[in-house]
Order: sequence, then structure tokens, then C-alpha cells
Amino acid sequence: MENFSSLLHGFEVVFTLQNTGVCVIGAILGLIIGAMPGIGSVAGVALLLPLTYAFNPTTAIIMLGALYYADMYGGAFSAILLNIPGDSPAVMTTLDGYPMATKKGRPGQALYTSNMSCFIGGSVGIIILTFAGPGLANVGLKFGPAEMASLILVALTSIAWFLGESPVKGIIATLIGFVIASIGMDSLTGASRYNFGSISLMGGIPFIPFVIGSMGLAEVIKVMAQRKTVTSHAVKANLTIRGSIPSKQEVKRIVPVALRSGLIGTFIGVLPGAGATTGAFLGYLTQKGFKSKEPLGTGAVEGIAAPEAAASGATAGAFAPLLALGIPGSATTSVLLGGLIIWGLNPGPLLFTKNPEFAWGLIASLYVANLITLIISVLVIPTLIKVLSIPLKLVIPVVVALCFVGAYTNNSSMYGVVVMLASAVLGYFMTKYKYSVAPMLLAYVLAPMLEKNIRQAFITSGGEVSIFFTRPISLVFMIVFFIFLLFPIVKVILNRIKAQPHEGGGI
Repeated sequence: MENFSSLLHGFEVVFTLQNTGVCVIGAILGLIIGAMPGIGSVAGVALLLPLTYAFNPTTAIIMLGALYYADMYGGAFSAILLNIPGDSPAVMTTLDGYPMATKKGRPGQALYTSNMSCFIGGSVGIIILTFAGPGLANVGLKFGPAEMASLILVALTSIAWFLGESPVKGIIATLIGFVIASIGMDSLTGASRYNFGSISLMGGIPFIPFVIGSMGLAEVIKVMAQRKTVTSHAVKANLTIRGSIPSKQEVKRIVPVALRSGLIGTFIGVLPGAGATTGAFLGYLTQKGFKSKEPLGTGAVEGIAAPEAAASGATAGAFAPLLALGIPGSATTSVLLGGLIIWGLNPGPLLFTKNPEFAWGLIASLYVANLITLIISVLVIPTLIKVLSIPLKLVIPVVVALCFVGAYTNNSSMYGVVVMLASAVLGYFMTKYKYSVAPMLLAYVLAPMLEKNIRQAFITSGGEVSIFFTRPISLVFMIVFFIFLLFPIVKVILNRIKAQPHEGGGI
């Protein structure tokens, strides 16, 4: 009851003209920034942080928190309509969102599913943050290097098996991601790796140009290679809000998936350094283990709901360690932490007692931002899906221009453009020969985290492998890892035994 009364006080803080106004502005800016490839929530919050210095700390954090939260909604817009993830968590949304919008001709339902799932997953995360934030943050502290490394191993192994056309192709795609991620500077020693004398490569392969090329521009190359003569790249869609609402049967399929993924995402969000991207990947992978009415990857609503709800839940969950412990759960909350320090606030256990208006005002603003963003997102659906009625000869130049702008904006240099072009060729040939791009992207995102945590675990244990098997949480993940590793091999052996003709016969 104490938390509930504090939350009500937080709503009193939010429902002032200034705070509600900046919450709406933050939500609108978050949607726009999320939908624009190449910017993302980290850059968006960082760019707007100086503009908030004129506000009081509570108003400033409400605006930035709303922007960060709404970015999860916006990232799916370009992912569904153009196959270009607006932000890294939306990578998984492209797997089912784009096929549903184009191949099935249901862009409105795809966008509505994304919006509804974000709202449900975010609501789950915010409610958990309200009543169990400090306790959940303490659980996150139990995840040291060994636990994080074993969790990442499970994620990498499972996606290699589940998202490829075959286990072998999934593993190959994962290894390609590992190789690409290893280019640049060693995160612990600072030594150069695989830069071939290039100064640009010393900084590694930037993610935004890499994903824009391997998914967005690669899709353009694929369309042009097929020499399509159609004037539009989707069947005629109902451009009304009512016509975009999924059926009752689809809603029944979406809600449980969004609730489950919201829980998963919230837990991932509180882990230091995990973030919404990891949450979206694990949300999608978890759904792979459950029965879906349609196969994932073909335009299933479950394939949209799972990553979107998980990413939204992770965004809310990331505020738990930030506020309760002063530990950022993602890159964006790291920027927010810097803002808190600049504003003279010290996040930690005493924040809720010394600055209750600030802490509970922020939490209450997430409820408001969630609702405002949902309303705006639904209202713009008819305008957004008109993109799919534009002739291909006009769409392709616009998409290519967006790809170039997004790649260049990443670091304001032509290096990003070169990376995008190279990754587009790679993505095209991978798709052509039925190698899924998703395992490569996941490996690219998680490989640096895996390397850092494994090496820190070995430093902590003095080089002893036993650290992964003597800590309870890590042991559970390692058991799951070996199950994932051995299951396909055992399955092949059993299938071969069953396929052998029975010897002997009757008497």
C-alpha cells in the first residue's frame, strides 16, 4: 500500500501542465527518432539531454524517459514497412512484421499488433517496477560475469539452432557474426584485431550501418534482382484504424505472448548491460519454444508480439537498477545516469526517500507515456501504411536514400556508408542461399558481451573453469546450454536409428 500511495503522489507530480506537456513531446519525439534508422534511443536521449538543463530535474527526466520508452514503439514502424529496423531491438520484429505487411498484405494489423504488444509488455514492466523495482534490482546484482556469460551462451546456441534453415546454417551465420564482432579493439587490453592496417576498422564495425545494410539495403537488392514489375509491393490494404485491428482470434494469440514476453523482458532489463535488444532476442526465442498457430518467420502475429513486448518490458525494467542502485541496465540509461548526476541527484537506495517526487514522478510518467504513445501510434497507422501503396519505382529510391542517410548519420562519416554497402552484399547472398541474417546479428550484438564476461569470470576465478559450474545461477544456464548443444545431435541419431530397416522379421 505504501508503494501505491507513493505512485498516486507521482501522478500528482506528472499531471501538471508542464510535466504532462513534456511527456507528450517526449513521446512524439521518441516515435520519430525510433522510426528513423541510424539514430536510436541512445543518440536521441544524448542529443536532447542538453536541452533539458533549463528544466527542473523531475520535468527533464519525465521528458527523456518518455522519449526512451516511445522509441521502442517507433523502431517497429520502419522494421515492418521497410524491413529496416529503426533501432536494434526491432531487428527481430522484421522477421515476421515485414512478411505480414508485404507478403500477406496486412500492414495495419502488423503495426497494430506491434503497438498493442508494446503497450502490454511495457505495462507489465512498469507494474513490476512500481511494486518490486528495488527487489528486482538486487536480483540483477547476483548476475556476475559467470552468470551473464552462461546466459549469453544459451541465447547464442538457441538462436543458432532455431532461426536458421538448418542447424548447420544457423551455426555458420552465428560464427560470421562472431568474426565481424571481433574486428576492432580488444575491450580489455586495447590491442588491435583484424584491422588490416585500417584506422577505420580499429573502431570495429558499427551496428547501425551493419544492420541497415544486411537487412534494409539487402532487401532492395533482392527486389531489384528479381526484376519485379508490379507497381506496389503489397496488396491493397484497408487504410482505416478499424480495418487495422486484428481479429478476436488474433488478439487471443497476442495477449498471452505479450504478457509472457513482457515478464521476460523486464527481467532482462534489470541485468547490467543487457538492454532491450537482448530482451527482444530472448523474447522471440522463448516464443519459438511455444506452439504458434503459424510458423514464426512467415508473418505470424506471435513473432511480432514476442520481441516488441519483451523490448518494451526491458525498457521499463532498466529503470529498476538505475533508480534503486544507481547502476544503468542499458546504454540509454547510462546517458540518463549522467543526466541525474548533472542535475545533482544521486540514484540509489536513498533516492526514493530523499527525492520521492523525482523517483515516483518518473515511474508515474511511464504509465502516462505508455498510454499516450499507444494512442498516437494507433492514430498514425492509416498514414503509415500508405507507404505500401506507393509504386516500387518510387519507393526504392526513397528507401536507398534512407539507408545512406542512416548509415552516414551513425558517425557522420563515409565509413558507415562503406560498411552498409559491404553488409548489404553479405546480407543479400546470405538470404539468397537461405542463411538467416538474424543469428549473425544476434552474435554480433552479444559477442562482445560474451567475450568480456568470460574473460572477467576467468580473471575472477584465476583461470578456473569451475566458476561456471559452482555458482547456482550459472550452473542452471550451463545445463540448459549443453541441452541445446546436444539435442539436435541426439535428434539426428534417433532419426537415423528409426530410419534403419528392422532386421529379423517374423518366424
